[in-house]
Amino acid sequence: MAVPTLLPAVPAVPASPVAAAYARLAEVFPGLRIEELGPGERAPRGGGWVGADELAAGGPALDAFLAWDDAQVLRDYGAQARPDVVASFGLHRYAWPACLLVTIPWFLHRRVPRIPVADVAYQRARGRMTVRVADFACLSGDPAAALPGARVVPDEEALRAEVRAALAEHLEPVLAGFGPRMRRGRRALWGMATDEIVEGLWYLGTLLGEEPRAMAELELLLPGTAKPYVGSAGFRELAGPDGAALPTRDRASCCLFYTLRPEDTCVTCPRTCDAERLRRLTAAA
Repeated sequence: MAVPTLLPAVPAVPASPVAAAYARLAEVFPGLRIEELGPGERAPRGGGWVGADELAAGGPALDAFLAWDDAQVLRDYGAQARPDVVASFGLHRYAWPACLLVTIPWFLHRRVPRIPVADVAYQRARGRMTVRVADFACLSGDPAAALPGARVVPDEEALRAEVRAALAEHLEPVLAGFGPRMRRGRRALWGMATDEIVEGLWYLGTLLGEEPRAMAELELLLPGTAKPYVGSAGFRELAGPDGAALPTRDRASCCLFYTLRPEDTCVTCPRTCDAERLRRLTAAA
């Protein structure tokens, strides 16, 4: 009897290049859920939703967005924050999840969606975002290369360039909208953007059980010479009391939280000395 020839399995072409990555994100981080919009489907508005393009415009929608931060600071800390501090908090609370729209599909599946501001909306009280992905970059062996809108790039470095370009395309107008409220120059604004990219994927990498890989990928993504980004991923290690290596990094910017609680800086803040970092990291471990 002839033995049947077993053909190698052909990977199925996914229905969406990013759906699996966003679903995995929601599994490990339920505080953020991302929904894709179909062709012709309108982004939500009202009920706490704001479009990224509305934030970029810097008008009434941004005023309303920052009013939430202003009220939250007063409620939680019993002090009125400076307007530039409020704007800095607001930018962080938008940019941190927005960067994950690009970095999570890249990290998990080597797919890089383009997300112009017109195609993203955010409802932060409920931790939800909507996004429309019309085109994306991927590598040649990816089954998603057969999907409409796919752009195949030759190698990993080319894909990293796509990540940097996609993030810059989205963040540039957003920074322009927030910038006048923040009293910071272009370099400082891009330093903040660099920190949001790094700290978002670093945190998610930890939740996914892949912190070392996330750190290595970020060091390649942001080597310190890629404009308009400011600084590198900035990772380094501290020796714990038992000799274990504890990862930390030095932020390229300051979130200004010290203006509310001078004694309570971020663990990655340049103002936080290594002894204090060790104390906090050891306590957390």
